Amino acid sequence: MTKHYLQYLTDVMVHQWNDAALTDYSEDHEYTFGELANQMLRLHVLFEQLGIKPGDKIALAGRNCANWAVAYLAIAAYEGVCVSILQDFTAEDIAHLLEHSDSELLFVGPYVWNELQHQKMPKGIKAAVSLTDWTALYVRKGVAMPDQKAWDEAFKAKYPRPLTPEDIYFSADAEKLSLINYTSGSTGSPKGVMLNGKSLSNNVEVGMKVLPVEPGQRIVSMLPLAHMFGQVCELLYPLCSGTHIFFLTKSPTPSILLKAMKDVQPYLVVTVPLVIEKIYKKNLDPLLSKWVIRMFWYTPIISSILKSRVKSGLRSAFGGKLRYFICGGAAINPIVEKCLMDIHFPLSIGYGMTECGPLIGGNPPKYFKARTGGVPVMNMDVKIDNPNEAGIGEILVKGENVMLGYYKNPEATSAAFTPDGWLRTGDLGRLDKKKNIYIKGRCKTMFLGASGQNIYPEEIEDKLNNQEAVGESLIVEREGKLVALVFPDETLTKRMSLEEIQAIMKSNLEKLNRLIPSYSKVAGIEVQDKPFEHTPKKSIKRFLYK
Repeated sequence: MTKHYLQYLTDVMVHQWNDAALTDYSEDHEYTFGELANQMLRLHVLFEQLGIKPGDKIALAGRNCANWAVAYLAIAAYEGVCVSILQDFTAEDIAHLLEHSDSELLFVGPYVWNELQHQKMPKGIKAAVSLTDWTALYVRKGVAMPDQKAWDEAFKAKYPRPLTPEDIYFSADAEKLSLINYTSGSTGSPKGVMLNGKSLSNNVEVGMKVLPVEPGQRIVSMLPLAHMFGQVCELLYPLCSGTHIFFLTKSPTPSILLKAMKDVQPYLVVTVPLVIEKIYKKNLDPLLSKWVIRMFWYTPIISSILKSRVKSGLRSAFGGKLRYFICGGAAINPIVEKCLMDIHFPLSIGYGMTECGPLIGGNPPKYFKARTGGVPVMNMDVKIDNPNEAGIGEILVKGENVMLGYYKNPEATSAAFTPDGWLRTGDLGRLDKKKNIYIKGRCKTMFLGASGQNIYPEEIEDKLNNQEAVGESLIVEREGKLVALVFPDETLTKRMSLEEIQAIMKSNLEKLNRLIPSYSKVAGIEVQDKPFEHTPKKSIKRFLYK
């Protein structure tokens, strides 16, 4: 049976009591594992003072920071239900989700509170507590919220002597609801995904086995912690392995990110394809486009030296100690993927969804196969529903990672599962003989050709994104014809006129249609004057475009 991740965390706290655990990068704020344990128990005292009981909902909305992690872990160890809400949601949406989730307490960051304080606070919320300094920002009338002095006295009364490693034991019932995660996804409105401790713990164990860690190693947390990919891969799995986590508390611009990588020297980088694709376009594409590099790229001996230097330069950009480079959340550009595999960069592409907390497929870099999402992870089964002649059908999953359902939404929960209990991913794909998962597209985005052919827009977009001056693209269907919406690569087109850009796109269209089957021919390209809107995992919000 899967060991609860809080028990792994307890083991690490006991053995690394005085080691650094959580740090806000570029800020004077850090917790050792011992201080983390102390602050978790302090928050438990606060919960008791406010009448919060195990099983009650406690919301968390704010930018990544050490205190976000502390609050999350304290809620889990109290056997409360954490309601993690993306700080990028509008204040109106956050207020609605607080009410929908039946949350009784809110931990909130300053960025969110600046907007949220102007909304009417749901009746169920007893108090809102600052993630900056744990002070009360809002207290419902009639609620006795202790001030810092009273809180300190209550903590000392419960723990009269300084805590030691021997005093610490955190665990929880793995079968009980532990988390409600609200995510917009790329195809509709938010749903509250219910995950128990077993799902989260199995995800953590997968990380430990696939990407083993040495205690004291470091990472930079840059993905939103309220998103399952960041929550598991940049917080729970690394921390339960004894990793020192540095949080980027501000928006990770390229300059901030590269400086953090240089300073922290992470063993692991977890990111979305958009980040590595931007680095490729800026740093590698100009180099690899030179005729002399292209000529020697596959020449014996010289090729090995050349690729080794490219790999070394890229590893240096990420701090020089990189062992694993994990991408997820969307498909990676095939040219970028091939280049990284040519130089033996430690790349692996994972496959998952919030409803699986998030892992479905994955592999360590040495076993990763190009254009796949890995093989099914531990304690998860994958099968293809009603495959066509090419073996492609909807991907169905079953196992310990799968959600309990959608909070207060039995209709959506019922629709998400087959009668015999398999979760419908909504993704189209196939499996090879070794169970590698090939993602072909979304069920909802697939178009049907005039003669009944299945057309996967993501495959067309992959090819279009490799054309000159294309930043991002989206294929839509209009009156039976396919049209490409393109936002240009501004680093290349900022000095061009619209007429010049359109001329390039006309040429791109001709090249594109030579690369794809005739039944999926694109009728035209429309240049967008502003970037596409994205989900937190950097997928384009397809439902906004027609």
